[in-house]
Amino acid sequence: MRTAYCVETVRRAERELMARLPEGALMQRAAAGLAAACADLLGRVYGRRVVLLVGSGDNGGDALYAGARLARRGAGVAAVLLAPGRAHEGGLAALLRAGGRTVASGGAEEAVRRADLVLDGIVGIGGKGGLRPEAAALAELVAGSRAAVVAVDLPSGVDADTGEVPGSAIRADLTVTFGAHKPALLVDPAREYAGSVRLVDIGLGAVLPADPELEALQHADVAALLPTPGGESDKYRRGVVGIAAGSARYPGAAVLAVAGALRGGAGAVRYVGPAGDAVLARFPETLVSDRGPEQAGRVQAWVVGPGAGDDAGTVAQVLAAEVPVLVDADGLRLADAAAVRGRTAPTLMTPHAGEAAALLGVTREEVERARLAAARELAARYGATVLLKGSTTLVADAGGAGAVRVNATGTAWLATAGSGDVLSGLAGSLLASGLSARDAGSAGAYLHGLAGRFAAHGAPVGAHDVAETIREAWRDVREVRDPWGR
Repeated sequence: MRTAYCVETVRRAERELMARLPEGALMQRAAAGLAAACADLLGRVYGRRVVLLVGSGDNGGDALYAGARLARRGAGVAAVLLAPGRAHEGGLAALLRAGGRTVASGGAEEAVRRADLVLDGIVGIGGKGGLRPEAAALAELVAGSRAAVVAVDLPSGVDADTGEVPGSAIRADLTVTFGAHKPALLVDPAREYAGSVRLVDIGLGAVLPADPELEALQHADVAALLPTPGGESDKYRRGVVGIAAGSARYPGAAVLAVAGALRGGAGAVRYVGPAGDAVLARFPETLVSDRGPEQAGRVQAWVVGPGAGDDAGTVAQVLAAEVPVLVDADGLRLADAAAVRGRTAPTLMTPHAGEAAALLGVTREEVERARLAAARELAARYGATVLLKGSTTLVADAGGAGAVRVNATGTAWLATAGSGDVLSGLAGSLLASGLSARDAGSAGAYLHGLAGRFAAHGAPVGAHDVAETIREAWRDVREVRDPWGR
C-alpha cells in the first residue's frame, strides 16, 4: 500500500531522525537519490546541460547538492538563485567546488532554453499561497522549454497537504520525493503537475506514525479484499445485492448498474424498478421484482439512484433498510440528509464533483479545486462513507476521520455516460459480499479503473465496454494472490 503524510508529520519525523544522525546526513541522502534519478532520466550525464532553480530553503539545498553530484560526473550545471543572499550555503559551496556556476536572473531565459534538464528546487513542502511573481515567471519559462523537468520533493506552487494549485506552478515530468509521499502527489489537481513520482528512502519509515493521511491501494491490497467463493458457498453466502435504479426515461442506467453488480462477485442480483424488461433481455439471471424494495426479497446490500429520475419514495424505502446501502446519481439528490445520518447500517455515497457541489452548496469548481476537503466534509456532514469520483477517486470514511483512500487506476476514457452506473453496481456487489463501505468503494474504484484501461487501450469506449472488462481486471488483480488462478 502506498501512503502519504501531511507536512507537519513529515517534518516531525525528520526532526526525530536528524537528532540521531550527523549534521547534514539527511540532506545528503536526499541529494544522492535526487541526483541518481536525474542521471537515470538523462541517460548520459557527461556533457548534458542542467539548470537548477534554487529557492532559499532546504529544497534549494537538495537541488544544489544534487547539482554538485551531476557536475562531478561531467554535466554543465548552472544555478538560478531566486534569493542569492539566502541560498543554502553548504549546497552552493559544493556546487561551485564541483565546477558548477550561478546565473543571474537576467540570464535564466537563455540557460533554461538550452537546458537538457531543469531541476525545480524553488519551494519546498511548506510553500503556501502559490508562487511569487519571479518564481511564477520561471514556471512559465520552464513550461515553454524542451528540457525534462524534475521537481524536488514536490512541484513548486502546489499545496503539499491539500493538493490545491492556487496559481502558477511548475509542471514536472518527474517528481523525486523524500521519505514519504505527500498528499499533493496523489490528489488532483496537484497530481497532474507531478508527472511520474519516485520515492527516495531516506530512513523516515522507522519514525513515521502508523496512521497516514492518505492510502492508495495496490494490486496485492485489492487482491486480499476480493471475495472468493468456497466449497460451502451458495448465492446467499456470496451475497445478494439489490439494484433500485432506472426509469422510463433512463432504462439503460438500470442495465449498466446490474452489469456492474453481476461482475462484482455477488451470488445474485435483485432488480427493482420500471426497467425490468430491459434488464432481463440483457441479463436473464437477474431476479426482477415490481413490488418495490420492501417486498423484493432478501438482500445483503442495496444500490439506489442511478437513472431513478424523481422516484423519492424508492430512495426513502432503501434508506430505511437495515443493510448497507450505496447511494448514487439521482439518489443523492433525492435522499433526505437526516435519513442518511440516522442510518445504523453502513452507507456509501458516490457523487461526482457536480453532485458533491450540490450537496455542499458550493460550485463545482470549488470541489475540483479542493477535492480532499470536499470528500471529508461530505463524509462528516452525512455520517456516511463518501466516494468522490474523478481523475483520482477519493474514499473518505464515515465522519471524515482517518486516512482517505486514493485511487489512481482510472483513465480519462472512463469519463463517459453510464460509467458511474457500472461502478455503483460493482461496489454494491462488493458491499453485499461483506466488505465494509470503505473497502467496497476502494476495491470497486480500483477494479473499475483497471477495467476502463483494459477496455480503452487508448481508444474511445462506452460504459458497456467497461462492464464487460471488469472480469479481465478482476483476473489481473487476483493473479497477485494466486498466479495459477486456483
